[in-house]
Amino acid sequence: SSVLLEMPAMFDGMKLAAVAAVLYIIVRCLNLKSPTAPPKLVYQDTALNRFLLKSCPILTKEYIPPLLWGKSGHLQTALYGKLGRVSSPHPNGLRMYLPMPDGATATFDLFEPLADHQTGEDFTMVICPGIGNHSEKHYIRTFVDYSQKQGYRCAVLNHLGALPNIELTSPRVFTYGCTWEFAAMVGYIKKAFPQTRLIVVGFSLGGNIVCKYLGENRANQERVLCCVSVCQGYSALRAQETFLQWDQCRRFYNFLMADNMKKIILSHRASLFGNTSVMLDADLSRLYTATSLMQIDDSIMRKFHGYSSLKEYYEKESCVHYIHNVNVPLLLVNSADDPLVHQSLLTIPSTLAEKKENVTFALTLHGGHLGFFEGAVLFPQPLTWMDKVIVGYANAMCQWEKQKPPCQASGQQNAGQCQEATSQ
Repeated sequence: SSVLLEMPAMFDGMKLAAVAAVLYIIVRCLNLKSPTAPPKLVYQDTALNRFLLKSCPILTKEYIPPLLWGKSGHLQTALYGKLGRVSSPHPNGLRMYLPMPDGATATFDLFEPLADHQTGEDFTMVICPGIGNHSEKHYIRTFVDYSQKQGYRCAVLNHLGALPNIELTSPRVFTYGCTWEFAAMVGYIKKAFPQTRLIVVGFSLGGNIVCKYLGENRANQERVLCCVSVCQGYSALRAQETFLQWDQCRRFYNFLMADNMKKIILSHRASLFGNTSVMLDADLSRLYTATSLMQIDDSIMRKFHGYSSLKEYYEKESCVHYIHNVNVPLLLVNSADDPLVHQSLLTIPSTLAEKKENVTFALTLHGGHLGFFEGAVLFPQPLTWMDKVIVGYANAMCQWEKQKPPCQASGQQNAGQCQEATSQ
């Protein structure tokens, strides 16, 4: 009978243990015990950087993600990936078509500003989205709408082959580091708006493309006021090994991205595998069985530009070999809990910011991959920390340009005068 009396107590104990286990898993998975903090900043003490941090306070304040789920990089990434943004706006733009020398047709969407810029001058955001993305994605629409309201014209590149309703006019889709279409869009903007200054913005893969574009040729930096790159990985060669690892579920994300890339390529099968293509039937067979981005890059992507090996493709298409040539102010933003970008890759932007005074590296504790949602407990706000940081940084740079001391404008290195002028 004493055993019978102990049974309910035993069940209660088991229930408590089960509840405790579930709570422990929730706390661990949602990372609820993780603190909130301001981004870790790596930069050099210059007059411009002091002005920047004063004029763009969001960079020095705590980034506070939604309480219940915002500290999980996976949920931030999943929410960005599936829902894009909460109640995202529908900015009205004009679709532009640019013929390329190889017969391809680049497309971009042009959005005029919805207000005067605070400086009264003309600025254009030239935007390069993430892998397989375009101007119709929710996170792009949200960012464009916010930028327009702050007085910026926006030009958004649609990656070659990414828009489902636009046929390819040559046997080629976008690749990891091909800057041709972005360069064509920037060239058009410079010609169509001779008075405008450019703010260059790249998200994820787009961050690699814009940094590579600016570093490829000094002329590409003309009329560029500054550049912001968010959540890129800097070196495809170094990222390649990390994408096969299971920690942070990177192998799984790799599979999902490969599946998406496969769909894009197969939707243009007639153009890419026709008579004029460098692709063979064997390449198509390998594409069907591919389960990782590396397999697709090796069997398909590298061949668009005639690379002899995957190693050569990754080396030549990564911005890590060009980014040190960028001399305009450059903000590199990453998140420590980004499941796609391994921590080991973050030594690249950190070291760059230590060596070059035009570079600022901001690393948040939370945010996932292009998430950076804000909000009280459960529901995120439509506008994210990422949107506010890019526009805040751009505003500070426009302000600096308008009121900077003459010694900066003429390129003289009289630091004493500059410090005096900017501290007033």
